[in-house]
Amino acid sequence: MPVDRHDVAVVGAGIVGLAVAREILTRKSDAKVLIIDKADSVAEYQTGHNSGVIHAGVYYAPGSLKARLCVAGAKLMYEYCEQNTIPVERCGKLIVAISDDELPRLADLEKRAIANEVPGLRRVDASEISEIEPECKGVAALHSPNTGIVDFAAVARSMERELRASGAQFALGCEITSLRRERDTTVLSHANGEYRADWAIACAGLWSDRLAVSAGAPAEPRVIPFRGAYLRIDGEPIVRGLVYPVPDPALPFLGVHVTRHIDGGVLLGPTALLVPSRSGRSKGQPSGPAHHSWKETVRDVTQTLTWPGTWGVAGRFWRTGLTEMAMAASRRRFIAKCAVYVPAIQTLPIEPRTVYGTRAQAVNRAGQLVDDFTISQTPGATHVRNAPSPAATSSLALAKEIVTQYESATS
Repeated sequence: MPVDRHDVAVVGAGIVGLAVAREILTRKSDAKVLIIDKADSVAEYQTGHNSGVIHAGVYYAPGSLKARLCVAGAKLMYEYCEQNTIPVERCGKLIVAISDDELPRLADLEKRAIANEVPGLRRVDASEISEIEPECKGVAALHSPNTGIVDFAAVARSMERELRASGAQFALGCEITSLRRERDTTVLSHANGEYRADWAIACAGLWSDRLAVSAGAPAEPRVIPFRGAYLRIDGEPIVRGLVYPVPDPALPFLGVHVTRHIDGGVLLGPTALLVPSRSGRSKGQPSGPAHHSWKETVRDVTQTLTWPGTWGVAGRFWRTGLTEMAMAASRRRFIAKCAVYVPAIQTLPIEPRTVYGTRAQAVNRAGQLVDDFTISQTPGATHVRNAPSPAATSSLALAKEIVTQYESATS
């Protein structure tokens, strides 16, 4: 385990944390950088359990960090994958309106995409939908040719190799429990001692709020975990690219969709069910690193259920919650939801295994979902307190923003 004092300690070896470490070394090649994660390998949590979509920037409020960094990040992600021979494909995406009453929302999305300068986006009619995706049905759609697919865990592993070659140190299988400032040093405590660095950058995902609070930040916003479930079609791909519904603008989630994966398979999902535990990844299987204890699960549940924002979310979105619970309880309903815009799915065999991932979503005390990426500072530390989708797509551009803010805080 590394013992020397470091210039920067990055907490979190997901794709955002790795991209941050890489950006630091790009700007200062002789920096002493330490990357720490509670898991035994990189990309064990959100990075390794998502649909693998490189988003083009359609959905996000113009002027927001998400809008700006998603468009820039997608360009950087394609370049990185091509430079490092990581399989990637611009397969394109359709956002499909299945009835006339969805057309106003589709028009609003088109306006957002134009404002965000999404490359190549265009409106298509029903006949063009079938030309792009023969099995897809709808009255109109937005076609985003710059949307693509990649294995973000493979990208993370490539970044890890690059960082190790550049001299960065790793402390994997090490959970940081708190951050504190002592004079000009940030102390990162763990079960077997502590690390010391000039500065810490916490990209801790599901545990980002706890580290921020330990460093003196406000309790708000709190991370609320949402578990997503994916089903996988057993057989040949039914779609050429990606097919999404028109999302509900009141929700930060995009609805269940049909996604061709970079390995050639097709995923259905994800659902988005509010759950009390932050660590659960696979129902009926080990949910996280071996050292995640029942006491930690109890702590997760207690903190989730005692946060007023949790009940605010439940009260505001109870109808959506019932729909998500119904899909969690019934694979038939889950499949039927996707078959609305790709009817042939109803007749296809589905693999028996359900794959799960847990998404970190920041929520304020009033129960409002934090929509944009959120970066804040405490003495000696930079905190990424909200980085849900499209954080993986945006990671290389988001890292530039985080490191710039860190440099500003230390200048």
